[in-house]
Amino acid sequence: MSRIGRKPIQVPNGVNINLDNTVITVKGPKGSLSREIHKDMKVNVEENTIVIERPSDNKLHRSLHGTTRSIIANMVSGVTDGFSKSLELVGVGYRANKAGEKVVLNVGYSHPVEIVPESGIEFEVPSNTKIIVKGIDKERVGATAAKIRSVREPEPYKGKGIKYEGERIIRKEGKAGKKK
Repeated sequence: MSRIGRKPIQVPNGVNINLDNTVITVKGPKGSLSREIHKDMKVNVEENTIVIERPSDNKLHRSLHGTTRSIIANMVSGVTDGFSKSLELVGVGYRANKAGEKVVLNVGYSHPVEIVPESGIEFEVPSNTKIIVKGIDKERVGATAAKIRSVREPEPYKGKGIKYEGERIIRKEGKAGKKK
């Protein structure tokens, strides 16, 4: 049996869980998230814990057990604390500015690149080489951060580009010079 799937989810005070057939809705201080879960997974909501059970030991149910538990735990964590991803711009002249809600990137192209946030996502630019993506949905925060990173991915020779904070870029050696 899945160790992650068996672990109960603790629901903090101020968070409401509503289970309507296969749709689970989590409301908290930062907002509300709703998600449809697989019809075979059984979600038991008690006073301040949530337990996920699976009907059988077949491969599909085993794979859905831990995944469903992780998705619901991330929803509870998102509406209470929220999620964030930090990105760094590395390169001469690479910078980011916030214009209203959107972020304008100057990363070596002949034109600035504008990124408009989806609803529920917000950008923070504490310095001109750092971007913080914030939101309550972990999946959308990660997807938005990946979209920003894909504008100019870090290259392996000089390490220039947009990278996640703490990401280690494996560097390659350049040309060795002329042969003798």
